[in-house]
Amino acid sequence: MVKYIKESYTGTYNLLGDFISNNENLEKTKIIGEKLAEIFNSGGKVIVFGNGGSATDAMHFAEEFTGRFRDNRKALPAIALSDASHLTCVGNDYGFDEVFARGVQAYAKAGDMVIGLSTSGNSANIIRGLEEAKKIACSTVALLGKDGGKLAGKCDYDFIIPGKTSDRIQELHMIILHIVIEVVERKMFPENY
Repeated sequence: MVKYIKESYTGTYNLLGDFISNNENLEKTKIIGEKLAEIFNSGGKVIVFGNGGSATDAMHFAEEFTGRFRDNRKALPAIALSDASHLTCVGNDYGFDEVFARGVQAYAKAGDMVIGLSTSGNSANIIRGLEEAKKIACSTVALLGKDGGKLAGKCDYDFIIPGKTSDRIQELHMIILHIVIEVVERKMFPENY
């Protein structure tokens, strides 16, 4: 059993090592964090969504802005599209593929940032939500896995984690999201660092 546990830790370690050895990933993280700080400073917001474990990652990301990350600071506007009544209403009335697109229509304004999380890159509802965001003239970011699927290259920025399983991909997605939050805070609240 210890052999398999070590393989799991090593798999995550290797994925992260490969990710951070690519300077393009580091630069994108910086750009997204700085852009999000500009959006917040200009009165905009971030909207984020995903399915299953990615939905909880989206909620985790949003609460770090509306609550706190490392130190006390003002709340920042972040919405995770995860309200059960919204998801079931839209799923029932329009189909599950539209649950995030309808949320983006309801809350997004031009200039906001919209982030979709999909370990396959092929989730129809994530694709539709990001398509809707582009129509509204939002900045779009996709956190993807495997080969990026249908969403690869379709957003302003994307991160593709070439893991074989959703758990390893989601672990790196959360690291990316946490570091984006850190970049935002370093830009907006340098006194806290």
